[in-house]
Amino acid sequence: MASPRVRKVADRIKVIVAEMLERRIKDPRLGFVTITDVRVTGDTQQASVFYTALNIDGQSGDSDDLVGTAAALESAKGLIRSEVAKQLGMRHSPSIEFIHDALPESARAIDDLLSRARASDEVVAQARSGAEYAGEPDPYKKPRDAGAEDGADLDDDE
Repeated sequence: MASPRVRKVADRIKVIVAEMLERRIKDPRLGFVTITDVRVTGDTQQASVFYTALNIDGQSGDSDDLVGTAAALESAKGLIRSEVAKQLGMRHSPSIEFIHDALPESARAIDDLLSRARASDEVVAQARSGAEYAGEPDPYKKPRDAGAEDGADLDDDE
């Protein structure tokens, strides 16, 4: 677990980068970007900034949009790092690496799989509704009566 200081630095970097993308970075390649997480190493020398990019429709962008967003973030990295250093007031500012967060796409794929599983469960439940057990209704063996042991129940074919 990271120390409280490192967590505070990561939270502050997340806020600074989000504000920079919202107010100061005016790159046309930059889509609607959300900063999802920031992870900072224990010595606060490197920061990994995770982001998602959405298009106008609110869906995840296609590969062209993602490439453009990644290029825009890469070109703005120096300006963002200098602003992070200025606002944090640390001796060494962390180097910043932008990583596309694939978690929303993974979650969407899992939701699709779960909905297909629910649909197949409903089909099985409908098929099962009128079914009966194979064989006798009570498949367990029962102890014999005392008369059956004497041979009273046996048929004489003579």
